[in-house]
Amino acid sequence: MFELHHLSATEQLDGVRRGDWTPRELAEHYLERIARLDPELGAFTEVTADRALARATSLADAESPVSRASALWGLPFADKDLVARAGVPTRYGSRTMADVVPDASDDIALAFDVAGAVSLGKTATPEFGLAGYTEPLAGRPVRSPYDRALGVGGSSGGAAAAVAAGLLPFAPGSDGGGSIRIPAAATGLVGLKPARGRIPSAAGFASLGGLVTHGPLTRTVADAALVLDALVGATPYRHATAAPSWDGGAFLNAAVRGEGRFQVGVTTDSPWAGDFEVGLDPEARAALDLATAELSAIGHGVEGLTLAPEPDYPRMFSRLWQAAAAGVPLDGNAVALTEPLTRWLIGRGRAMTARELGEALQFAALFERRLITRFAPFDAVLTPALAVVPPMLGWYDAADAERNFAQQVRVSPYTSMVNVAGLPALALPVARTAEGIPMGVQLIGRPGREDVLLAIGAQLERRLRWDRRHPPQW
Repeated sequence: MFELHHLSATEQLDGVRRGDWTPRELAEHYLERIARLDPELGAFTEVTADRALARATSLADAESPVSRASALWGLPFADKDLVARAGVPTRYGSRTMADVVPDASDDIALAFDVAGAVSLGKTATPEFGLAGYTEPLAGRPVRSPYDRALGVGGSSGGAAAAVAAGLLPFAPGSDGGGSIRIPAAATGLVGLKPARGRIPSAAGFASLGGLVTHGPLTRTVADAALVLDALVGATPYRHATAAPSWDGGAFLNAAVRGEGRFQVGVTTDSPWAGDFEVGLDPEARAALDLATAELSAIGHGVEGLTLAPEPDYPRMFSRLWQAAAAGVPLDGNAVALTEPLTRWLIGRGRAMTARELGEALQFAALFERRLITRFAPFDAVLTPALAVVPPMLGWYDAADAERNFAQQVRVSPYTSMVNVAGLPALALPVARTAEGIPMGVQLIGRPGREDVLLAIGAQLERRLRWDRRHPPQW
């Protein structure tokens, strides 16, 4: 039986604009699914049904200031619980923020409002978004729609679970070290981390080292491009520094056409390898091999790529992550209420000297140059998305923070380097394990060339048809 969530976000947008269904009918459809299915998944921390229905109804009003032509008009989504939305509890995945209800919305929330989307609530995140898995003590662990014994990665874990299970047509995430791409790979989704500066309302320049930006989690490549276009165009100003533009028009055009033959480098090298265990599960290797073979069959030039060792990378990136945690607005007894990993990161960050932080920032700037130079012969670089099959819930050591950090590196040793270099990257769900668990790969692009990643991703999607793979809740 046909249901609205069977359609892609792009198809739902076309239908709501034609009047096949109203924004309210879309919102009601997804709110019913959330009420029925989310209790076993834990994707949402807050469902704002009344607000959502009022917003959806107002969009169809003849006097609505939001045009039907707006980029995401009438499409439901949910804010990640790191994003403030005025009047909606925003807990940041932490017991210390249980009573926070912001008076003003963050720029990225306002960008979705301008684009005409309808927020249904908040999706779960680990405490302050500092972990690559989503099992916060402040709420329920987020369970994989494919196997409820498995986690979904993080920090955009709730967003990924919601989209994979058909509780939302798309969801925004934020990514400072892999937080879009990790959960996308774990749940069979497309996850796009834009280039630094691409999205005016979430450029990344305000974050320490320019690591963090926002981007979409979707079921198809075209949907990811649709949301990227919306976020690029929703803000009526540009920052002084912005990602390079390209002359091909909307990113959706690149994703729909899916044209071109490119030179692709393939590597399993990681800058974490000097200090941490970096191995590759057979399932991760199989996904990489499948993507490599398909790219060759399409006609792309594919060749191996070796990265030079980066012995200082683990220490310097860890400093950046710790220094970012030091800025969490907590002191005294409130810090003692945080989780062990958060407490360790805050403590290390606040004990850091200005010289140590300066060295880390300088290292990041020089690493960016080295990585971009090494990638320069290629239009895109292919890596595994995750090094292992998504771990079971409870696998991460919640008590030993240093071991926990090492476990996270073991799972996702290929993502953080992209944030340091400010490059765009796309997680693609190319394969499944024998047990039906998704396994993905990561495509990394040149500065500002999301269009190339979207074109290659569309070509792989046409061959592998991951848009037709769904978990049991579908």
